[in-house]
Amino acid sequence: MGKTETKSLNKSETKNIAVEEKKKIGVSETRGKKMKHSYNVKDAENALVMKLKDGEVVIEMFPNDAPNHVARIKELVRQGFYNGLKFHRVIEGFMAQTGCPLGNGTGGSGKKLKAEFNKIPHKRGIVSMARAMNPDSADSQFFICYADCPHLDGQYTVWGQVVSGMEFVDNIKKGGGFNGMVYQPDEIISIDVIADL
Repeated sequence: MGKTETKSLNKSETKNIAVEEKKKIGVSETRGKKMKHSYNVKDAENALVMKLKDGEVVIEMFPNDAPNHVARIKELVRQGFYNGLKFHRVIEGFMAQTGCPLGNGTGGSGKKLKAEFNKIPHKRGIVSMARAMNPDSADSQFFICYADCPHLDGQYTVWGQVVSGMEFVDNIKKGGGFNGMVYQPDEIISIDVIADL
């Protein structure tokens, strides 16, 4: 058997870059494209990946139906606002709620949003804004429906839908009692806009 020739490779362009500069490089463009493609979403700019303890949940957003809510959610996601927040209110067969920085349902980001009620029904996997009695009081808290909830239609702003990983949402620790408050709740590990990966 003949001797095989070894192909010589050029020096890596990143080899002599300082550590701080390497951090700025992030994921390679090719790997980034593969990662985005692996999520199989219609629009990477209007899709989120939420990491939970059991796996990744992909949410496609509805910018045409709730433009201001989608813009604000993306703004908060890009600030890292949701990372580490708890699912403080989770009711079996109804919904899982998160987005409160205080972890008890009374907090927000400090910016109220005008309601964008739309015709999208609250079905299993729908992501909608939580709010107080005032229709224009939605802020950062949202919930994911476990089942069809037609009684919520037209009263809460629907801004997205889980397109994969709903089984991981199903595994979120449930609360007890009337209000579904959770003792030692599960949390969001991270949320990213898929276009940013």
